[in-house]
This record gives sequence, structure tokens and C-alpha cells, in this order.
Amino acid sequence: MRILFIRHGQTPSNVRGLLDTAYPGPGLTALGTRQARAIPRALRAEKIEELFASTLIRTQLTAEPLAVDRGLDTRIIDGIHEIDAGALEGHSDHESHLTYLETVFAWAGGDLSRSMPGGYDGHEFFERFDGAVERVSQSGMSTAAVVSHGAAIRTWVAARAANIDGDYAAEHPLSNTGVVIVTGSPVDGWNVVEWDGDPIGGHDLFDASADDATGEAVG
Repeated sequence: MRILFIRHGQTPSNVRGLLDTAYPGPGLTALGTRQARAIPRALRAEKIEELFASTLIRTQLTAEPLAVDRGLDTRIIDGIHEIDAGALEGHSDHESHLTYLETVFAWAGGDLSRSMPGGYDGHEFFERFDGAVERVSQSGMSTAAVVSHGAAIRTWVAARAANIDGDYAAEHPLSNTGVVIVTGSPVDGWNVVEWDGDPIGGHDLFDASADDATGEAVG
């Protein structure tokens, strides 16, 4: 199976550098809406047969233009939502950003017992994200698009893909509407075939001024 993990478009919290992971979350900025509208054309060559989004509003808004373009229903699926920031929720300081990212990349590297301050540990994250990917795989389709979240995508792919690791994910940011493509299955394992950390519509849709807490690399 081929899965296109697409990070959601820009939100006001991304611009402000807030760790904003709670349900239902913010909508998109004007730039985020433009990023979402660029997705169908950018993915024209991909034969997407099914489309999934997380329970948070920003992923559903990001998926909407692709759903309309392909005549697909967006399936809202639990488990692919962002990694809960716990006690760091709503923080915008550099130390909180660093603690959050160091925690999730520790999980990617195998330290699953480490907990987010005031939150859950890596075992809980992988249990729910693995379960969601299992449900996506059971759709029986050959290609699916999954609109999810920066830290969640990077952490899961780094831990589950055979050809990259946590260091790679930490060093390769995933901007709003950046795409990571994996192939494989829950039984046979996964490999990354493309990691494009830039906005799907190109650098014209990149906001260099945003202090993006969950998309940027540690440091």
C-alpha cells in the first residue's frame, strides 16, 4: 500500500509558535487555506482512492479541496491526531518547544517509557497511531492520503519505516502541507519513498516568519 501523509495547512497557532494540540483545535489562516487549495494540483499524478483526516478541524479543512477535486468523502479517523503536549499545551517559549520535540524524537528512537510532561508516553502514542494506520490499510485501496500533524507524522514514520530513523526525522522539518510518502503494510513493514518537507504548493506558500512549534526540527 502507498500512504501519503500530508501535514495540515498553516494555523494561527503555527504563526504564533503555540503548542496547540487539543481538540478541536484552530482552523486555518488565509495562507493555510491557500496551501490546502494547492494540494489537488500538486498531487494530480497520485491515484488517491481514499482520503482520511484526523479529528482536529485543521486537518479536515486541509483535506476538503482534495476531497472535492477527487469526488471523495473525507473519512474522519481517530488516532492520527497530534501528539498531546500535556503540561506544555499553549506554551510558546523555546524551552517548551525543545522539551516537546526532544520527547517525541526520543520515542522515535525507541525510548517509549519517556513521558511528555503532564502527558502520556510513547507506548500510548504508538498504540493509537498504529491502530489508525491498520484501519487505513484495511480499506483495501492501493493508495490513500492521510491528513495528519507534523510531530505525529515525523515520529511515527521515523519509528516504523525501515530506511530512516529518529535522527533523520529530527533533522528534516515538515512544513505545513509537507508530504511524507510510505509504502508497505503493517505486516511487512514500511519504507519512506519520499520526504518533502516543503509546502506542497512550493516556496511561494512558505511562511519563514512563523515560529512553528511542531513542524520545525529540534533547535
